[in-house]
Amino acid sequence: MTLEVQIEKQLAEFTLDVAFRATETPLSVLGASGAGKSMLLRCIAGLERPDRGRITLNDRILFDTAQRVGIAARERRIGMLFQHYALFPHRTVAQNIAFGLHDLPQDEQAARTAALVSRTHLAGLEQRYPRELSGGEQQRAALARALAIRPEALLLDEPLSALDTHLRGQVEAQLQETFASFRRPALLVTHNMEEAYRLGERLLVLARGRIAAFGPKEEIFRRPPSSEVARLTGCKNISRARANSEAPSRRLTGLVACASRKCRPRRQPSSESARTTLIFWKLRAKQRASKTFFLAGSYAHQKRRSASRCF
Repeated sequence: MTLEVQIEKQLAEFTLDVAFRATETPLSVLGASGAGKSMLLRCIAGLERPDRGRITLNDRILFDTAQRVGIAARERRIGMLFQHYALFPHRTVAQNIAFGLHDLPQDEQAARTAALVSRTHLAGLEQRYPRELSGGEQQRAALARALAIRPEALLLDEPLSALDTHLRGQVEAQLQETFASFRRPALLVTHNMEEAYRLGERLLVLARGRIAAFGPKEEIFRRPPSSEVARLTGCKNISRARANSEAPSRRLTGLVACASRKCRPRRQPSSESARTTLIFWKLRAKQRASKTFFLAGSYAHQKRRSASRCF
């Protein structure tokens, strides 16, 4: 199953302009607040209309300005978990879960609701109202409602942002369990790099409406393609650096990420491959910890002896 998105939408401060493809593996959408993440999900779900572009789900056209197609949100078969859950306050947990099943016979509605109550660990809470639930229980009820229609894609808008540390761990485990069995396109929006790394297998980094990085999460975290992506993925201290090769006319200017502010370059040899030049930096911090920094193109990352991750 595949979700393909290529849309543009003019926002107040920038244009949301993205093109990507999501498959059966969970995709984390990482970006700072106001980067256009939630708007992206709303456009896919049909709650907002892009200015132009195309959205397809399993070769079914959901939106296409060229063909003048715009399927209503209720007909897209997309489940969405909102940031603050958006449960109906006047309906019980069971009624919230069954909200999208009104076209089914009563016995099938009851069976599907009971299965989701068990799957999301809500047994015994079916007749409670949202105000009588904890944050984690509300999140699980909203997730069950999104899954009740058996969607072809699942969209989650910062599902952990409103939870405390204890509940966040419980809900994260529930989401991992859900992703393991869902095996359909699933997009999880977050501004937390740790959530993005743990819950998604692939990563899309959004910056002011445009894709700054897209691919396997390990590759992006280890080799961020720009300083902006490096900051979003956890690099705290980034300094400008210029390395000169043996030939005076050849220079490479870029960025070096450094965990210590008191590092000084001791040696600056360079070696050139077919496509890129790697600049190796040997630095010695006052903490007597030897570190190796290397720069490739416009990105840099740090490799420590005791850690497999670059920073």
